[in-house]
Parts: sequence; structure tokens; C-alpha cells
Amino acid sequence: MLKKLRVALASVFLLGLTWLFLDFTGTAQLWFGWMAKLQFLPAVLAVNVGVVVLLVALTIIFGRIYCSVICPLGVFQDIVSWISAKAHTKQKAGRFNYSPNHKILRISVLVVFVIALLAGAGSFVQILAPYSAFGRMVTMLLQPLYMLANNFFAYLAERYDSYAFYSVNVWMRSLPVLIIASVTFVVLVILAWMHGRTYCNNICPVGTVLGALSHRSLFGIRIDETKCNGCSLCSRNCKAAAIDFKNHKVDLSRCVDCFDCIEKCKKQAITYSLAKKPSGNVTSSAKDIKQPTRRAFLTATAAVTVGAALKAQEKTTDGGFAAILDKEVIKRQTKIVPPGAISLRNMAQHCTGCQLCVSECPNGVLRPSGGLLDMMQPVASYERGYCRPECTRCSDVCPAGAIKPFAADHEEAKAIKASTKIGRAVWVEKNCIPLTDGKNCGNCARHCPSGAITMVPSDPNNPKSLKIPVVNDEQCIGCGACENLCPARPFSAIYVEGIEVHRTL
Repeated sequence: MLKKLRVALASVFLLGLTWLFLDFTGTAQLWFGWMAKLQFLPAVLAVNVGVVVLLVALTIIFGRIYCSVICPLGVFQDIVSWISAKAHTKQKAGRFNYSPNHKILRISVLVVFVIALLAGAGSFVQILAPYSAFGRMVTMLLQPLYMLANNFFAYLAERYDSYAFYSVNVWMRSLPVLIIASVTFVVLVILAWMHGRTYCNNICPVGTVLGALSHRSLFGIRIDETKCNGCSLCSRNCKAAAIDFKNHKVDLSRCVDCFDCIEKCKKQAITYSLAKKPSGNVTSSAKDIKQPTRRAFLTATAAVTVGAALKAQEKTTDGGFAAILDKEVIKRQTKIVPPGAISLRNMAQHCTGCQLCVSECPNGVLRPSGGLLDMMQPVASYERGYCRPECTRCSDVCPAGAIKPFAADHEEAKAIKASTKIGRAVWVEKNCIPLTDGKNCGNCARHCPSGAITMVPSDPNNPKSLKIPVVNDEQCIGCGACENLCPARPFSAIYVEGIEVHRTL
């Protein structure tokens, strides 16, 4: 019964979070957005005290339930391990063995992780963060397939005059991040296929922190020595390699409460129950995780809290006969981060690179950065769309506090967002159509939502000369409408340069 309940809850979390990353309409956020905010590392970075206290209490009382139910990467590994078990028909009795706890490796990875987090080395942090790794795999590997399927149904619906689906552009947001997501997927599948929860119990920093809390949890897997016949079925079916059947010990710091051992034991010698007084026959391996690990957890948590290949559809014009060149990506001196990020520093300190904001952006503005230190963190670029002043989707979905909500009231949030300056427009004279082609344009001024662009005569002495844009820097919010809608190709005649710290106009 315990295993069935665990599998049911884990399935809900896995499906809900997967749909959250796949969905581009915002529907999933209404139903499953709370699941993202329950993830441990994003909650710590967002200083979401309520969630952190809840997860800590849950772990101290029930053990690492978080890892087997709430964490989508852990559930994903369980599925891979289960498929592997079905494939190994000759090893139905079990294919795992007990292994000692690699304390030094676990603590070393955690210490390096915290140092990288405090130092702003986002790339290293995001590679190891479990929730972010899962989001990256879904966004980069599965969402393009999901969108292609959507476009197929949109094509069919159009033939029957239905608007139940609408087509969307499918494009590769970042080749480096796609490679990282692919490598992560392959490595995790291999580890889970061969060794079960190897990543969770040797590398994952969240697993190490929760393991320090759970090694003496109130509830846990207990072995009754009087009933055990030493068959080793429990140990051979423990994907966490946490059961030492010879000594009748369970390392609760690595046990993820999957309850497979209870199901496999034919003598009912294994139970999930309250801890008893210390004895030689029923124990968690307190020797495996000693007090230094608890101190490492407290230090890490305090430090973190304080530190708190798909091508896009070709665009056409003139009735579909003349192809328009795609815009080239602008090389900006200062990157643009989404409104609500507050500053580049806040983004670097809090973002886990989970890609949820990237997958949810309805305007095609956000994409993962390819920089060495900020790789996988979201940056804005306006080749495919611009940041609409009324859209607050990215701040609504961010679970880590990297993109903060503007206000509790949605209408108030939209008003504040519309006046938040995230960059400044820069005019490039050599690309401007009135000067290069001798034709009137003014597209940038017509579409500027903040009215920051004015068209003035190119020749001050001739009021009838072709007009060129002048940008009022104090009025520009950096939304990118001018850059996106500029007809100049392949480089816009006007582009947005980012700023270090955002401000409200």
C-alpha cells in the first residue's frame, strides 16, 4: 500500500512538472505552478521560508520522501531503473548490492556547490541542481517535439475551420544548452539503468543536504533481525544501495523511501515505522553520516540563504513569394535580463537555470545564455519577438526568486512591469532604411509602447528631408519592440543594450 501511494503521488508530480515545462500557453501554470515552488533549491534561493521549513520537517519526520515523490529528476531515474529491471529478465531477484556511504565525495561536491553558488559561478550550480537538470532536459529535448505535434494538430484543425490549436515557431534556443541537456540525459539514463540512484546519493547536493537530515528520521525502513533469514532480497532490490542485510542496517541518509524492499521481503521482516531505542538489530547507519555532515548542512543552508536542432519556419512577405532574411543576433555589451530580475547580480545569485521562464515566454524573447559563467540563465533577445509591457509570465512562474513578481494584484503588476526599464535603445545610423534606401520608414516610432522614439528630419536644415529616429533614453524601457519590428535586415537599425540594474520610470 505504501509503495502504491508513493508511485501515485510521484506520478502526479512528474506529469504535472513535465507539462509545466512543455506547455507554452500558460494553462499548466494555473494548475501546477505550485509544484515548481515546492522544489528545495529554488525555495532556498527564493528565501521561501514556509516551503523550506515544510520540506525540512517532512524529511526529519518521514525521511527522504522529497527525493522519491516531489523531485522530478529522482522520479525520472526511478522510471529508468524500473525499465532496466524489466529488461534484465534473468535478474528478477534483484541486481543491486549494498555499498558503503561515500561521505567524502558527497560533502566535497556540496562544499564546491555552495562555493560556486556564492561566487556566482552559475554554470556549475545549474549543472548539478536536480530540478534545473530536469527542466533543461524537458525544455530542450521534449518541448520542440511537443510543439511540432501541436503544429500538426493545428494544421489539421485549420482544414476543418477550427481554432482549437494554433501553430507556433519551433527553433533551437541555444546549441550549448542543448548539448548540455543531451549529455545530462545520457549520463543520468546510464547511471540509473546500471546503478539506480547513484547520482542522487553521490553527486546531488540536495540529496546530501536532505540525507544529513534524514539519517535519524522519526520514520524509516527498519529490519527485524528476528524475522530476517538473510536472503538479501532487500539489498538486491535497493536502488539506493542503502541496505546492509548482513548486519541488518539501513543507511537512512541514502534511503529514498521507495518501499521496494518492503514489497520484496517475503518474511515481513522489513517495515516502515517509528524509530526505536538504539539497539544492535534495528538501526540507521549513524556511523555513515556523522555530525560533520550535519554541520555541513547547516553551513550550506545558511550560506545559500544569505547568498540568497530545429530550424524556425521561414517567414515570407509579398503574398509568400519573397523570403525575408532572418535577423542576426545582436552582440550586446551588457546582456538583457527579464523585467523582475532587478539586476544582473540578483539573476546570477538566484537563477538555477531551470528553463521554466524560457519555455513559458509567449513572445519568443527569452533564451538560455551561452556565456561561460551565466550559461543556461535566461537572457532577452529580440530577433523573434519583443517583451510586451503587459506580459508578466516569466515573473509569475519563477520559483527561485531570480525573477520576482511585481505585485500581488495582476493589474498592478502589469502596470509596474510596463514602466520598468531593463535596457536602452541605440540607433545605428548605417543600417537605417531612410539613409540606406532613401525611403520613409518610422516603424520603430510607430510601435514604441512607451513613446520614447521621435522621428526628426535627417537634415536639420531641410524640414522635408527623410526622417530618422531619435531615442529619449529617459522614456525608453528596453522592451525591444523597435529592434524586433525594424525592417532592416540582417541587422536592425535600432537595438537594445542592457543595463546592470533595472529601475522604475
